[in-house]
Amino acid sequence: MVELDDVFGDIFADVEAVVLFGPSGSYYERLQEIEDLDVVVVGTENTVGAETFVELPIEFQNVAERIRFGLEGAFEQEIIDDGDDLACATSVFDDDIDTISRVRADGDSQTGIYNLFAKSRADPDVIKSVLELAIELGKKGQKGKPVGALFVVGDAGKVMNKSRPLSYNPFEKSHVHVGDPIVNVMLKEFSRLDGAFVISDSGKLVSAYRYLEPSAEGVDIPKGLGARHMAGGAITRDTNAISIVLSESDGLVRAFKGGEIILEVDPEEY
Repeated sequence: MVELDDVFGDIFADVEAVVLFGPSGSYYERLQEIEDLDVVVVGTENTVGAETFVELPIEFQNVAERIRFGLEGAFEQEIIDDGDDLACATSVFDDDIDTISRVRADGDSQTGIYNLFAKSRADPDVIKSVLELAIELGKKGQKGKPVGALFVVGDAGKVMNKSRPLSYNPFEKSHVHVGDPIVNVMLKEFSRLDGAFVISDSGKLVSAYRYLEPSAEGVDIPKGLGARHMAGGAITRDTNAISIVLSESDGLVRAFKGGEIILEVDPEEY
């Protein structure tokens, strides 16, 4: 008689590691007891005190993206290798593990998302706050209408030198930082107007309403994206900043680094 293990046992057969996405302590402890099995924990926080841990920048609700970005972080940390067979355990319907999938690690499919947080000049928490703000703005818009926005994060002095003001700077004499709920409300209001926000490595709001003036030569963006994306890409080629752009036309959030798009997310999935 065929048993369930005969059907589903192949998911676990000969895997190089089990990757746990946001597990409870009991799952982690039980897997740790299995000999010759590597256990990798992926999540926004290391709540189980795992020895091998990959931090997610945000809690991806889409399971495929959660796994993809988690494995990219594991690649960057050299925890897994190209071609490794992995059993990935994550949650879909509940707060704890309820879904298992077998994935083969593919080194050729890396996007650079982990580099956006781990190897950028700006503080990772600042980048996370700006990304979350852009995603929230993409979900709700401004007064019920879709908006576009451009946030340039890090290397603020050089960014200011490669831009000019379009209007007065409401943050010129202030010492407010992104992530503060009141500041985020202000940013949402200002997003209705033209120009980029410039944010320092530590999250200080340096300026709003900046017209970026880097040369667009050599910056390749997909067809259909306009001047906001071109400027956002070009400024990251000429400085050590990263830029996060919310598109008014398609509602997607894109991140640029080194003149290239390294992240594209749909706010409605988060």
